[in-house]
Amino acid sequence: MRRYGWWAAVAVAALLCALAGRSYAGAAGDATRALAEARDHALADGRGHLARLRGLDAAHPAAARAQWLDATTGDLHEQVRTAAPRKDADPGASARATVTDAALTALDDRAGTARLIATVRVETTPADGGPAATDRERLEAGLVRTGDGWKVAALTAVPVAGA
Repeated sequence: MRRYGWWAAVAVAALLCALAGRSYAGAAGDATRALAEARDHALADGRGHLARLRGLDAAHPAAARAQWLDATTGDLHEQVRTAAPRKDADPGASARATVTDAALTALDDRAGTARLIATVRVETTPADGGPAATDRERLEAGLVRTGDGWKVAALTAVPVAGA
């Protein structure tokens, strides 16, 4: 009698393993999972690119410009590539940007486009070594999926109500 109980336990365990394997295999090809992965990639790439686009290392302006070019595509990429340095900017100032919060407001996985809204904290250190100034921005970015991941194709400031 004891031997039959052992075989019954093994049979139940094998059945549960088979059901779990089938469930996992079904989820691996699930369209919902693929869409969630696309969303996660777009959000992560967008957050990183916005931080790079709003930052500037005054000691290495060519490297900063290269990062901006790497983060952009389309018309925005062309604008960054051909832009002349701003005359009103402090030539030695550095800025460090941190995306404090971000979310996708739209995602078309088939078309490879997404819209991202983010809040960014930008800490600017003047060239003269004075105290750093902190600014908070709300930005909306249009993202496009490229062979190198998601890149920023459009960037606009979102006005804060009452500001």
